[in-house]
Formats: sequence, C-alpha cells, structure tokens
Amino acid sequence: MRNFDLKDYLPILLMFLVAGGFAGGNILLSQLVGQRKQTRTKLMPYECGKDPVGSARERFSVKFYLIAMIFILFDIELIFLMPWAVVFKSLSAQGSAMRNLIYVEMMLFVVLLLVGYIYVRKKGLFDWNERARAEAEAEARALALKEGRRAELEHRAAA
Repeated sequence: MRNFDLKDYLPILLMFLVAGGFAGGNILLSQLVGQRKQTRTKLMPYECGKDPVGSARERFSVKFYLIAMIFILFDIELIFLMPWAVVFKSLSAQGSAMRNLIYVEMMLFVVLLLVGYIYVRKKGLFDWNERARAEAEAEARALALKEGRRAELEHRAAA
C-alpha cells in the first residue's frame, strides 16, 4: 500500500485553479469589454423564458412542465450513455455477438430519444419567440384590466 503523498493531488489543485481563473477572467473581461447600454428588456427580471408579469400565484403554461420533463429525459440519457461509452470497449471484448447486441440496444435508446425530440420540436415547444412574448403581454393586459376593475369596485364600495 502506498503512503499518502500530497504531491499526488497537485494536478487536481491545478485544475481548480485553472477553472477558477478561467471563470474569473471571463467575468472580468465581460465587465471591461461588454456593452453597458441599459434597455428596458435588459433591466427586466428573467424567469424561465417568460416575462414576469402578474401575480406569483397565476397558472403556468404546460410548456414549462414539458420543458422540465425534456430536460430530465436528456439528463437521464446522459446518465446512461456516458457509462456505456466508457465500458463499451471492454464489454465488446466478450465477443462479436455481444458487441452487436450492446450497440443495437444503445442505438435503439438514442433513436427513441430522437423520436421524442422530433415530436416536441414539431409541437413547437422550443418556440420562445414573438408568440410567447405576445401571450405574456396579453396575460399582463388581462391581469391589469382585472386589477383595475377590482380597484374600481373597491373604490365604489368604500364610497
């Protein structure tokens, strides 16, 4: 059994230093070189691709839950794909039939995920453009109208 030697951990420390320096350097560089023009859109809080208008208690579109499920789906794909890729060579040494079976199983898994991705793409789930912004603005107008009517009724009741 080898003795503990702190020099063995020097590459890990070096990796953390390089990663921290890279992150800090990019932040510093963006502060020095980046544009400073502040617009209404840049100053507005960003919440999951939806403009933050209205109450925090309002109902969310199903689109947000579908995006979350897709994220989990592709996260699970990576969880299964990475170990498979690492051990595929050693597993394929067991024989040609085993190698082909393992390869076909993984490609079937990837194809099923691709079919899901194509389905979601056709449904327009990734379209966060003007249509989504128009929906958010319509919700904001409806909420403002509703709040305005509520305030008017409260004012009448108080009088």
